[in-house]
Amino acid sequence: FEDKCFTDVVDQFSPGDLLVINNTKVFPARLFGITETGSAVEIFLVRPLQDGQWEALAKPGRRLSIGKRVDFSDKLSCSVSEKHANGTITIQFDEEENLEALIDSIGKTPLPPYIHRERDEPDIDRERYQTVYASKRGAIAAPTAGLHFTPEVLDQLKQKGIQVAEITLHVGYGTFEPVRAERLSEHRVQPERYEIDEAAAATLAKARSEGRRIIAVGTTTTRTLETVIERFGEFRVSSGEADLTILPGYRFRAIDGLLTNFHLPKSSLLLLVSTFAGHELIMKAYEHAIAERYRFYSYGDCMLIV
Repeated sequence: FEDKCFTDVVDQFSPGDLLVINNTKVFPARLFGITETGSAVEIFLVRPLQDGQWEALAKPGRRLSIGKRVDFSDKLSCSVSEKHANGTITIQFDEEENLEALIDSIGKTPLPPYIHRERDEPDIDRERYQTVYASKRGAIAAPTAGLHFTPEVLDQLKQKGIQVAEITLHVGYGTFEPVRAERLSEHRVQPERYEIDEAAAATLAKARSEGRRIIAVGTTTTRTLETVIERFGEFRVSSGEADLTILPGYRFRAIDGLLTNFHLPKSSLLLLVSTFAGHELIMKAYEHAIAERYRFYSYGDCMLIV
């Protein structure tokens, strides 16, 4: 183990290495509304479906029955069209035109439950809870390993001859859903939307064919790259849903290194990292991080595994 400041990360790479980042952008997915009976309710948007429909979570969910309406503002409202056994609901927005702009204007930034913000305080996380390269709107959580990068660090990496490729995975609820299965083999991470464009596919394929190191920034980037290799056997232009669940025994074929934050117990993220580096090594690394008073989770510190 070596303890360093993040700005020293440039020294850990060599010319020709390929750093892969996730350029998804968090949108304000928390909406606060009033039902037709006057009850306050929070709607957490999980993922878009079609024609103004969304999968969502509601708090408190007991206040929402099928057909019930919720008003968020004089311009935005919805009705509940379905309730599901897993606790999610399907809502139908009344407005389909300019829906993204309406959501952005009144929504609040979604944050992990261990970060507490008062509803009426300024939404300081709208800018802070984004990577500096976030550009593709669609995530309900930030790919937090990327929060450490500044434009200056990225420039230093490029000046040293390290390539940087951007892919997209819109981080969804599945990434942070705790592992509840008694047997790990029964745990499944919900699919998340991804995209690898022509430029990224060509850069990745060339690096792989030349045997150069591919370093993933974050577990979301890792899941995307491994999904594509598992599905096609190569890096190629593609989009769809990343549905790979990485569990002990999985053989990594896409990445050679991983930059990642320190994750919650009983999470699929910790499983992925432990599978990549080995359970025993990761547990020792976490013990070291605790002893050295590292900060954990979304706004915390990170580790580079090579």
